[in-house]
Amino acid sequence: MKNSEILELTTEELVARISEEKGNLTKLKFAHTVSAIENPSRITKVRKDIARLNTELTKRKAAPASENK
Repeated sequence: MKNSEILELTTEELVARISEEKGNLTKLKFAHTVSAIENPSRITKVRKDIARLNTELTKRKAAPASENK
C-alpha cells in the first residue's frame, strides 16, 4: 500500500484497514508455520503496511480535530 493511498483514507477507514491487515498477518503467519508459504516476504510487506497505517493514525490523533479527514 502506497503512502498516497493511506493519506486518502478517512480515520475510520484507517482503523478498519489496520484491523483487516492484522487479521491478514495472523493468517499468513499461521499458514507459514503449518507449511512454508510461496512468498514469505509477504509477511514483511504486511507488517510494514500495518506500521505505515498506525503511523498515519497517530499523526491524525495528534493533530487538531478540525484537520482530520
